[in-house]
Amino acid sequence: MTGTALQKKLSTAEKTFLEKNRKLDSYYSTKKLGAFVENGTTVFRLFAPQAFEVSLVVKKNVDEKNYKEYMMVKDADGVWEVVLSGDLYGKFYGFKVLNNKKLKKTELLCLDPYAKAVASYNTYMGERLGRVIEENNFDWENDEWIQRDWSDLIIYEMHIKDQTSHPSSGVANGGTYLGLTDKGKTGGLSYIKSLGVNTVELLPSQEFANIEIPFQKKFKGKINTWNPYERNHWGYMTAAFFAPEAYYSISDKPVQFDKWDGTSGQQVNDFKEMVKAFHKEGIAVIMDVVYNHLSEYELGNLKEIDKEYYFRLDEKGNFKTESGCGNDLKTERPMVRKLIVENILYWMKEYHVDGFRFDLGKLIDWVTLEDIVHEAKKINPDVVFIAEPWGGGYDPKGMSLRSIASWNDQIRNGVKGENPKNGLGWIFGQWQGNNNPNRINSYVNGTLIRDSLGLFQKKEHSVNYLESHDGYTLGDFIRLGTKEVSDNDVIKNVDSLIKLSPLQMKLNKLAALFLFTSQGITMIHAGQEFARTKVIPFSVDAPDTNRGRIDHNTYDKDNEVNAINYHQAKINQELLNYYTGLISLRNKYDAFRKADYDDITFLTKDHNEFAVGYTINYNENEFLVLMNANPHSNKEFNLPEGNWEVLVNAELAGTKKLAVVNGKLVVPSTAGYVLKSRKEKVESRK
Repeated sequence: MTGTALQKKLSTAEKTFLEKNRKLDSYYSTKKLGAFVENGTTVFRLFAPQAFEVSLVVKKNVDEKNYKEYMMVKDADGVWEVVLSGDLYGKFYGFKVLNNKKLKKTELLCLDPYAKAVASYNTYMGERLGRVIEENNFDWENDEWIQRDWSDLIIYEMHIKDQTSHPSSGVANGGTYLGLTDKGKTGGLSYIKSLGVNTVELLPSQEFANIEIPFQKKFKGKINTWNPYERNHWGYMTAAFFAPEAYYSISDKPVQFDKWDGTSGQQVNDFKEMVKAFHKEGIAVIMDVVYNHLSEYELGNLKEIDKEYYFRLDEKGNFKTESGCGNDLKTERPMVRKLIVENILYWMKEYHVDGFRFDLGKLIDWVTLEDIVHEAKKINPDVVFIAEPWGGGYDPKGMSLRSIASWNDQIRNGVKGENPKNGLGWIFGQWQGNNNPNRINSYVNGTLIRDSLGLFQKKEHSVNYLESHDGYTLGDFIRLGTKEVSDNDVIKNVDSLIKLSPLQMKLNKLAALFLFTSQGITMIHAGQEFARTKVIPFSVDAPDTNRGRIDHNTYDKDNEVNAINYHQAKINQELLNYYTGLISLRNKYDAFRKADYDDITFLTKDHNEFAVGYTINYNENEFLVLMNANPHSNKEFNLPEGNWEVLVNAELAGTKKLAVVNGKLVVPSTAGYVLKSRKEKVESRK
């Protein structure tokens, strides 16, 4: 059908919709946006192409009633501007945007989408003001990015507050950016360093909506039936892309309703102090960023600036919501793309961030992702990009083609399982979904497309993980999967639950062994190393019918469900030691990180389909990895010729020789071994 024929079939409403979109797509400006000081003046610019009138409001303090208001001037590209004399550092500001001549101007202030620091009034309506700050005035002490080959990454996914908010962390300023700079007695930076991980991935730390709509009350046609806590703890409701979350500069107390956060602006330097402290320990920092939607309920953001430009809408003007969060950003719009790309570059240059993880990355259009990668690599060629390769589709292959790594949900589900009730995986001696011995081999190799089962062009595009902030912790998944605990059990003594049974210990160790010996990027979630549990406190002060039960979706809970309890790490010290041993093994021997596909040779399969054995011959070292996930029988392996040092067995893991074996080795059920050849040298790769 020709374009003309297609036009004839379109309704008047459809034609109007298409014409409006073409018009909006034509707007573009190269001007610097936001608020900044230049040549003794302060410049304010806002892109609002359809606005009829825009004015700037400047306040000395957030509660000022007698504020000054300045009319702004619009250029041909949709950018509104006003220039005021002097530097206005420390002043608060917002915009009044009138999008229709027939509407009356209100007192609603719209937040600058380029605001570099934000003061927020804690309600679900989200009143916010930008704060003019001085950039490039921090003493980095010659700090630079941590530049590391992706295959060497061992990522620790963590929440800024949760990592140090529990009293057991022993740090000052618990629950804050600065809490993570404190080496502490038990938790904090020293704990993360002691694990041997070399990268932290921070759950969202751009300014976000902390509070959801009131429980069981109607708002904009919705009734909150899902969140009795009225909290958004994880941060996946971004409010300001360029500003660090102010709440993490304040204290370890819960969010305070009807209070202002961020008025001092100290969050800017606090975030930088945190990054610098990690970098001094050789630990890179990756930010989890959300570009697929905005904070859903609050007023005064891009919805009020220009809903039609910034969001994906249907023909009736309603928000599309493939994200499930009420308002999907139209990343393909030229000025939205500009905002996202500039945002990535800003966090790299101003905050020395080493990489990014894209929440629901498939909802970001390909051109924007390609531009991000292209522009960011000009600054730091080793910058890390990781996507959740779903949201509006599923395409880890497409991400890999664009040099973006992805969370590998296939290895997660294949090894652990999809759910603990009826979707158990390999470690339990079961096959989840379409998993089988060949898929297990594929995961070992990095889930590469060359074996027809894989997803990735390169193994370092596969982020191998078994636990993340979403879903049950690995420890709880195993507790439930063994049927030793039920998700209906009311647990009043969490310490008795956290202590692993012999079977739970075996399953946790086997899962960890598979994870740390597979090719690709390795990621664990905070607390995975000691089988952390997430139990809703029985005494919680909220109308939660699940109190006392194991939780699998803790985004809404700012309490002990999410806080890292270091006493529990001591209870499962054996597992913690096993994890640190595996991390040291992976760090020391590059065979587990850099071996090529042809460097790995699998042993012949027999009647035990849950047994996996393979050799790795790389860089003049030869290793033998043997694992037996059969829960009912031991597995005898015939060892290749020669003597082999045992580095990992069913009890211990590390780089020290535990024993020397040859001939045959019996691997118990639900256990594994790593052996290293005692030969001085093996034949190098051809």
